Amino acid sequence: MNKLAKKLMIFSMVGLMQVGLFATAAEAAAPRHDDPPGFEQRDEHRHQEMEKEKQRRIHEENERHEKEMKRRPFESKQHWHERQRQENERHERAIHEIMEMGHRR
Repeated sequence: MNKLAKKLMIFSMVGLMQVGLFATAAEAAAPRHDDPPGFEQRDEHRHQEMEKEKQRRIHEENERHEKEMKRRPFESKQHWHERQRQENERHERAIHEIMEMGHRR
């Protein structure tokens, strides 16, 4: 009986090992479609941070633009209008770059 019990125990263990190996291989081969927990929250948080950064940069650019558009002491009208034209072009490019910042990422 002792011999029979040993053989039964060994065959049972071998069978359990095969089942375990099969289960591990099946788990590894199965495709995963679930996102990690909190993935959408992290993505939303990152989007909000990018929006805040964009709004901050727009605000800074608008303040800088407003300051540059003012006429300086002893500046001729012709020179002031030319500087305003150049500043408007530069300002439009800067705002466009800021707005594109969020679309590239």
